[in-house]
Amino acid sequence: MTGDLSGGPVRAQTPGITKLAIMAVGGQGGGVLTGWIEKLARAQGYSVQATSVAGVAQRTGATIYYVEMAPASERPPVFALAPSAGDVDILIAAEMMEVGRAIMRGFVTPDKTTLIGSTHRALAVSEKSAPGDGIANAKEVHAAAEIAAQTLILADMERLAVAHGSNISASLFGALAASGTLPFSRAAFENTIRESGKGVGPSLQAFSAGFDATLGLNDNDTAARSSTLASVGQANPTLQWEVLRNRIDALPEPVHQMALAGLAKVVDFQDCAYGSLYLDRLEPIVALDKASDHWLLAVTAAKYIANAMAYDDIIRVADIKTRGPRFDRIRAEMSVRSDQGMQLTEYFHPRAEEISGLLPRGLGARVENSPRAMAWLNRWFGKGRRLRTDSIPAFLLLYWLGGLRSYRLKTRRHTIEVAHLDAWLHQSLAPLASNYMLSVEMLRCQRLIKGYSDTHGRGQSKFVNVMQGADLVKDRKDAAEWVARLHAAALQDPDGKALSGALETVRSFS
Repeated sequence: MTGDLSGGPVRAQTPGITKLAIMAVGGQGGGVLTGWIEKLARAQGYSVQATSVAGVAQRTGATIYYVEMAPASERPPVFALAPSAGDVDILIAAEMMEVGRAIMRGFVTPDKTTLIGSTHRALAVSEKSAPGDGIANAKEVHAAAEIAAQTLILADMERLAVAHGSNISASLFGALAASGTLPFSRAAFENTIRESGKGVGPSLQAFSAGFDATLGLNDNDTAARSSTLASVGQANPTLQWEVLRNRIDALPEPVHQMALAGLAKVVDFQDCAYGSLYLDRLEPIVALDKASDHWLLAVTAAKYIANAMAYDDIIRVADIKTRGPRFDRIRAEMSVRSDQGMQLTEYFHPRAEEISGLLPRGLGARVENSPRAMAWLNRWFGKGRRLRTDSIPAFLLLYWLGGLRSYRLKTRRHTIEVAHLDAWLHQSLAPLASNYMLSVEMLRCQRLIKGYSDTHGRGQSKFVNVMQGADLVKDRKDAAEWVARLHAAALQDPDGKALSGALETVRSFS
């Protein structure tokens, strides 16, 4: 038995079996959702088993529904009756505190779990009966979920469902479909709802709302959002977008959803021409993959190539902060009435690297190679800036910065990001012929890099260390498992202490 970083045993992995748990309280449709998933899997030729452990009280005894499925084979798999800590692929939580309970039970782990949850609250008895304000802090649960899950999908699924006269089970089913964690098409999910014969119309509408929200689209105006994505910076935007969609359709079906989400992200970041570059990078990787591996390499590449191409530079940050829907969302969250004003202060703390990265590639490189110039930039920008975007000058400044996307590809930052992207893909795909899962795990390491300024710097440092660790273990049979452990350790704390200890363990036997 192989040991983990803390010296304990590594849990047994059952290849080919997908393990899904649903956490819900009474009235949230957990049983309906479980039934849909079971029927969907059977209709797609899978062996499947669904169980439930009913609770006896709100929150302390909320029901846990559990589904295991696997492609049909001559030797039927032996399924478990209940989820095990550290061995759940997909966790669906029908309310925010159920997200927290799932994490506390150990069902959500950063090496494998996709966590789908609703951000709304249904207060527990203990919260209602406490003197004063006894409501638990959902922000802490959200922060814990970001660390605990490999992939996190959180949205107000209750609101999406109610808006269409349906139950949250339908919007959660839509989120599951859009997550790409099950190798079934959207049409197969929708057919399952139709075959149920109950509340089909509202359920399909709520399903679509959950699906679109998961893909990052505006659930109130999906068509308008798609039109916006298609029209960015193109002489003939509709034709350009259709060409890209046709290229998506030519990919294997299990890759469609993730590739479409990635395409939407990079087109929104830049334009359709940039979306074409995204597919240029993805398509050769898809050609290296195969159905027998469930297209895991291709789906992983579709996700993380998009994340790498849509990096957070100052242009991106300024663009997001000046979008109309963002102001509408903040006004709604703060319950600002139409007759009230709202003051909004944005805090920026760019490093010298963010400023030099905004310069043309040649000039930016010269500035970065000059300690004196970088020190000067740090003196001017290192203390951060507060901008009141409810004021015209500050808003216009950010609006102008956000409009520089046509210039972005000429910047020093873009040159750096392209070099990083190419090196990461080259290193990740190098062991593919001999170790498929090692390549997949190395692709997943791109998740460590996000944000800008200090957040980006810390993530970049962790990424470099994990990839160096991957190089040390690449010749071991369990190399993929060790890279997954290093990745998980990197996510445990912001200072990288857990990662440092994990790397020492790796170096000790390398």
